[in-house]
Amino acid sequence: MKLVVKTILVLLALTSVSIMAALQFHPGAATEPPPPPVFGDATIRAKAGTSDIVIRTTARTAGAIHSLTWGGKEFVDSFDHGRQIQSASNFDSGKEFVPEVFNPTEAGSLADGRGPTSTSKLLELSAKENELTTLNRMAFWLKPGEKSLGNPARNTVALSDHYLTKRVTIGFKGLPHAIEYRTTFLVPNSEKHTYAQFEAVTGYMPAEFNTFLRFDSKKGQLLPLTDGPGEQADPVVLSSADRKHAMGVYAPGLPSKGFEGAGYGRFRFAPEKVVKWNCVFRLKNQDGVLGGDHQFRCFVVVGTAADCEATLAALHKEFTK
Repeated sequence: MKLVVKTILVLLALTSVSIMAALQFHPGAATEPPPPPVFGDATIRAKAGTSDIVIRTTARTAGAIHSLTWGGKEFVDSFDHGRQIQSASNFDSGKEFVPEVFNPTEAGSLADGRGPTSTSKLLELSAKENELTTLNRMAFWLKPGEKSLGNPARNTVALSDHYLTKRVTIGFKGLPHAIEYRTTFLVPNSEKHTYAQFEAVTGYMPAEFNTFLRFDSKKGQLLPLTDGPGEQADPVVLSSADRKHAMGVYAPGLPSKGFEGAGYGRFRFAPEKVVKWNCVFRLKNQDGVLGGDHQFRCFVVVGTAADCEATLAALHKEFTK
């Protein structure tokens, strides 16, 4: 009997040692919850053809879109705090307009560089299934005392009083390759501007997306487009040479009044090995651009070039009924 009891005690001791080893000598490890996600790091996804469109935001870029993948390919060149899928605005401060010198930017500032944090402040974020919403207080691209192309910053603080909300939804009315992108820019009433330029959404892409295309709404086709640089009137798509991966943009509210030849930009930055498209709205009023909310609606299209072409044709039909 004593031998049996002794054997049982030895087995229990060995079992206890095995459990402790499995728990890495942390008795509470089996019941400890996983660490909470970092505020700003979020993912949404939805099926689009043969693959999911997967969108990721990060705390590093204050909730701007750091990554978009589809078909095994990364579509975003998130290098610093300017190269994301994000939004920004530019104002004239009541003077001659100069780009970037009064430039609230969603993801952060030039000085943030490749660092782990952003001068912009992410205030709210929700990511559920295929929909993302954020509220962001935008940093100025330049900090006081900095210059862009020799032009000094007009802002006197690093963090602006401009706020941005966005709602991003993958899929729209049976169009899985369309991403509805709604933005609202809150402009302070205390500021005085006669010209405002809203980059409702822009996308910086790896240089391999080297084929520039425009959507001809009359033909319903994607046609070759020069690399500009600059804006023109047709929706833009940037594609890989084999047309297996492409991304572009469409906005039913373009063109802006008085700027009928512009709205859709494309750029190739060869030294930096990055390309860019954007969707730009403008307001001009010599009596002053109104403060308050300015709302815009765009659609980012993602897939093969053929997917983008078909989606752009369907969107054009939807909004020109």
